[in-house]
Amino acid sequence: MATNIPSPQTPQTLFASIDMGTNSFKLLIIRAYPNGKFFTVDRLKESVVLGRDLSSSSLISVQSQSRSFESLRAFKDVIQSHNIKKDHTLAVATAAVRRAENKKEFIEGVKEKIGFDVDVLSGEEEARFVYLGVLQFLPVYDKLVLCVDIGGGSTEFVIGKKGKIVFCDSLNLGHVSLSEKFATCSGSKDGSLGMRECIRLVIRESGLIERVKEFGFEVAVGCSGTIRAIEKAVFNGYYQDFVDNVGVFGDCKRDWRLSRGELRSVVERLCSGGGEGEKVRKEMFFKRRSEFIVAGAVLLEEIFELLGIEEMDISGYGLGEGVIADSLAKVFGGYDWNANARWRSVVRLATRFNNKKRIKAAAECASIAKDIFEDLRKCDDLDNNQVTLIASLDDKDLEYLEAACLLHDIGLFTSKKGYHKQSYHIITNGDHLYGYSTEEIKLIALLTRFHRKKFPKFNHALLEEFPEQAKQKFRLLCIIIRLSVTLQQNESVNLQEMKFSHSHEGFKLVINKATDQTYLPVRAQSKKEEIETELGKELEYFKMVFKQELLIVVPSSSSNDMKEQFTCEKDVDHVQI
Repeated sequence: MATNIPSPQTPQTLFASIDMGTNSFKLLIIRAYPNGKFFTVDRLKESVVLGRDLSSSSLISVQSQSRSFESLRAFKDVIQSHNIKKDHTLAVATAAVRRAENKKEFIEGVKEKIGFDVDVLSGEEEARFVYLGVLQFLPVYDKLVLCVDIGGGSTEFVIGKKGKIVFCDSLNLGHVSLSEKFATCSGSKDGSLGMRECIRLVIRESGLIERVKEFGFEVAVGCSGTIRAIEKAVFNGYYQDFVDNVGVFGDCKRDWRLSRGELRSVVERLCSGGGEGEKVRKEMFFKRRSEFIVAGAVLLEEIFELLGIEEMDISGYGLGEGVIADSLAKVFGGYDWNANARWRSVVRLATRFNNKKRIKAAAECASIAKDIFEDLRKCDDLDNNQVTLIASLDDKDLEYLEAACLLHDIGLFTSKKGYHKQSYHIITNGDHLYGYSTEEIKLIALLTRFHRKKFPKFNHALLEEFPEQAKQKFRLLCIIIRLSVTLQQNESVNLQEMKFSHSHEGFKLVINKATDQTYLPVRAQSKKEEIETELGKELEYFKMVFKQELLIVVPSSSSNDMKEQFTCEKDVDHVQI
């Protein structure tokens, strides 16, 4: 599960990928940024199971074509609802279509009936996209990585490093095709022997084992839905006698790793029989994938054994994300292949130490900070020194700011007292954040350290190693995060509709009321007054840094259109609630 920071959705930044796989068709819609980061906007999955046709025939049947067209029409409706441009929609087909004798007729049908141009990938192309998808999820860019993707009709193997493919191969082994061929082995340990012999024969005759040994690998990564389902089942206690209720953010709290012993335990339970009760348990854990999970798990266990894999990292991204990343690299110059894995390390750290409520608040804080940051960069009528300083703010600074917003309250994990200092120590004293330099990590940590309490002075000991301009820039970012945290805590305003601007009169932030706040409970009234007092202090700090006041205007929802106005702490006492 991904934690996304809201941003305006524009057709220019939205991309869609369609993966027409052997078992299912998948739609992925993302919002992209020039620096390489992208966030998931929507996902859709339709079970089509083209592989059933190919187990008894080399043709995609009329019935399967009809199911395919129906699924793709549903995808098209979703894509059009997001106003995604046609050249930002990328459709690819994999093993089932690749092997079908009537693939040309099928692809032409998709073009004619739906309007999608489909690229039928070779096994090598599919493997490459899988690897690129992995790079968006895991911090393995600098490592020699072996990626394994078990699909419905084929399994892709690719070894890569720093975005370059060293070796790739595609074998005709898939969880759907194996399930169809060895239908009688499901739920039987002895019945799986024929499947295992088939898998071993295909892998050994392919020369894959020798080629993988020749190139070697530092880390093995599994990136298909089947492998993710097995790892998730391990995490949730499938092979034990309990179910671990991990909650909404369980995906981020998972280790995303699978050992050979854990895999063996899953396979043993899947093949143990167990009657109707075990069948129900399997369907509860694996849902729609339960029909093919035995074949997928046995295949993965044989891959572990034959390639000497003891432990496998699991990627939440795969082919669809790889297709998107490849396209973005062509659209945006200097694409950062580390950007998404780097950002995910921030999200993972935030969710590891925070609960659902605090994560939601932190994401809202990041959204507010982003809006203020971007509006501030548009201010060009300041004095020369301020214009120069604001002009020096770039997308990297925004990333540091958003990261600090997501992480600012992780110190609450230990205690409320001095939690901002604990947040600083958690970030700096652990190998949590991937892809950031030591200096960048310290900057993010310092923003969390100074998001509350005393505002940092230029000569503060923690800032002494920063050059002068970096200190000035840090104080700008510090003002933004402090304002954002305080504003986010005010539930009486609608922070989705706010505008930060500058004129000859000074800075202004206009925020609409969320609801009619005329009558508030005593406790809520007290909290509102406390927030307003804190806001007054932050406005004083703002004036100290920018040499101008920031006026916060909250238009009233009443018919006489009165306004609440905040400038600095001395004015707060005169605000009418």
